[in-house]
Amino acid sequence: MLQTGPFGSQLHAYEYTDNGIPVVMPQDIPDGVIDVTSVARVAEQTAQGLVRHRLQAGDVVFSRRGDLSRCALVEASQTGWLCGTGCLLLRPGRSPMSGAFVSRIYRHHAIQSRIAGVAVGTTMANLNTGILARLEIPSPPLPEQRQIAAVLDTIDDAIRKTEQIIAKLKLVKQGLLRDLLTRGIDDNGELRDPERNPEQFKDSPLGRIPREWSAEPIASLLAAVDPPMRSGPFGSALLKSELVPAGIPLLGIDNVHAERFEATYARFVTPKKAKELARYAVRPADVMITIMGTVGRCCVVPHDIGSALSTKHVWTLTFDAARYAPDLACVQINQAPWVLRHFARDEQGGIMSAIRSETLRTTLLPVPPPSEMQVITDVLLELNSRIAAEADLVEKRKLQKAGLMEDLLTGRVRVTNLLEGAG
Repeated sequence: MLQTGPFGSQLHAYEYTDNGIPVVMPQDIPDGVIDVTSVARVAEQTAQGLVRHRLQAGDVVFSRRGDLSRCALVEASQTGWLCGTGCLLLRPGRSPMSGAFVSRIYRHHAIQSRIAGVAVGTTMANLNTGILARLEIPSPPLPEQRQIAAVLDTIDDAIRKTEQIIAKLKLVKQGLLRDLLTRGIDDNGELRDPERNPEQFKDSPLGRIPREWSAEPIASLLAAVDPPMRSGPFGSALLKSELVPAGIPLLGIDNVHAERFEATYARFVTPKKAKELARYAVRPADVMITIMGTVGRCCVVPHDIGSALSTKHVWTLTFDAARYAPDLACVQINQAPWVLRHFARDEQGGIMSAIRSETLRTTLLPVPPPSEMQVITDVLLELNSRIAAEADLVEKRKLQKAGLMEDLLTGRVRVTNLLEGAG
């Protein structure tokens, strides 16, 4: 069975409710599964009038407009939900096709190229039941289709579980960041307790902090270099005609990710030009903050950076390492509520389009004694390393999945041979 979801005359906008039966729309099927984060719903009574659009386990739902690569397999727990307006519903039934296999092969780049060639519509691509019915896809024997889907499901499960670990670690980090930088760590390696030992704390512009700490503006924590905080060059100081294919790299927003420096360079100047722009030199352990694109993204420059220059799209700060750990400043600029609230003063209409020099210079940071600061920094860096290791594992599994999909979905490698080899 292949059919279009209900039209507007069958399901009206006023019939959607906050609770009830989920109605699956194109935006709910981004990555091969149904995402209920923002799914629309209707009352059971409304759903009863749309019985032919009810979903069953093993069905496949396709987007019929816009991003035509979107499709998802219906799981057993989603039985009884509704195929929504803007979608097509395929029910393999007794046909020699597995819904799990179809949802995989449909997203293969070769199939998507065919879809792009036959889709209708000038301003927005559209798919209909006729186009989908005529679409030719590889069709190995049904048992093999199910085996292929099972192999790929195993990898997807591993990726999903690792992503869940990353999400949990990030939540732990967010809570730990607040505790470490408001309570600190005592001589026994434990978080101080402001309720049991209130005498160990004092009031500050950042709230209650340990008595031995201070709250100081970033400007007072910078190194004695000229200048310790810079952005540029601007205007005629660096012309587009002065860029060269190789030489001293110019660092910008593409290099600055949240607590990760991306060592990929696309723009360069000659060593001679770099000397003219020496005030914009980037040093190891500098803190870089984006002021275009995603404003406020921050990372620490690695120690093996070599010769490099900053650009007008980032702020570059050189901290006095004896007074403040660059990594500790970086994690706060990315995540600390007290920093984000301070940056919000530069928002216009709820959007932050830049960070002014004065805003950055007056941003307050908690300042523990050096030995305690090092312990706090080490704890947060260790957590960052765990998150990065899990993220690397996700990327490796995604590459493995991509290779397997190409082999299995094209028949280059038969799943029976793969399973025999594994045995």
